[in-house]
Amino acid sequence: MSEPFAAPPADVLVVGSLNMDLRIRTPRLPAPGETLTGSGFDTDGGGKGANQAVAAARQGARVAMLGAVGQDAHGAALLAALQADGIDTHAVERIAGTPSGTAAILLMPDGENSIVVIPGANHALTPERVRAQADRLRQARVVVAQLECPLDAVTEALAIAREAGAVTVLNAAPVQPLGDALLGQLDWLVVNEIEAAALAGMPVPGPAEARAVAEQLRRRGPRQVLVTLGAEGLVLAGPEGTLALPAPRVQAADTTGAGDTVVGALAAALAAGRPLREALTRAQAAAALAVTRLGTQSAMPTAAEVDALVADLHLQGDTP
Repeated sequence: MSEPFAAPPADVLVVGSLNMDLRIRTPRLPAPGETLTGSGFDTDGGGKGANQAVAAARQGARVAMLGAVGQDAHGAALLAALQADGIDTHAVERIAGTPSGTAAILLMPDGENSIVVIPGANHALTPERVRAQADRLRQARVVVAQLECPLDAVTEALAIAREAGAVTVLNAAPVQPLGDALLGQLDWLVVNEIEAAALAGMPVPGPAEARAVAEQLRRRGPRQVLVTLGAEGLVLAGPEGTLALPAPRVQAADTTGAGDTVVGALAAALAAGRPLREALTRAQAAAALAVTRLGTQSAMPTAAEVDALVADLHLQGDTP
């Protein structure tokens, strides 16, 4: 079982997955039955939950992680990586007889990727295990979740957090059908264009359609709906209307974890009480820096790096 609650309350508590990323660099996706020679292989800490925790911690937030790993070498390495970033892992349970989650990532030369996730111990996160960490959830300023863990556990965590007055953030990825009762628990719903299209039942080829979809999804309950569009920026629908922000212009080397960087950096900014536009600008700047580097958690920038890019964008007149 996880250790008793003892650490100081978290600014950001992330409820979610921890995976070991197995990254293969390949010239293209292989055809069925084809064998390709890749150009490189490495491993990195991953899982949408752990990624978002690292992104928030690198932006200066005090972060805790709630999840599960196996009693294997990958689990030990995943915990050690989080602890190296100062993340409280007391609420990450080590599950006997179940391997830690893994993700096989095929990375193409243009930085795009295809990913297969094997959940492993992540699926051992239950509502009962979440309720055992209710004190942590109640004391956090911001609680972040995704959908790589069982939906009933995610729903339980967000309900506890919302009742306690925490800011609730759901990154609905991998996308699945969501009821209005869950959406009504959210201060923030964060999705990319593919996830937004699946939830709304309409295509999102660009910012104009993203605006309409964000407004539609917001009518189902979330206070804010953020649709990330990669190099095309983001669209927000909130109580004061809609807002579109362009993304900083960078040369992408690896887009793995870009969306997680946005979510984690946004959570850190919200926990720090930053104004909305500033929070969004910093989240986009963090993701822009991350995609210029190879790796997932290893590519995520520090607060000082984001400060420097935001200042540079101000000087160039590119900050919205």
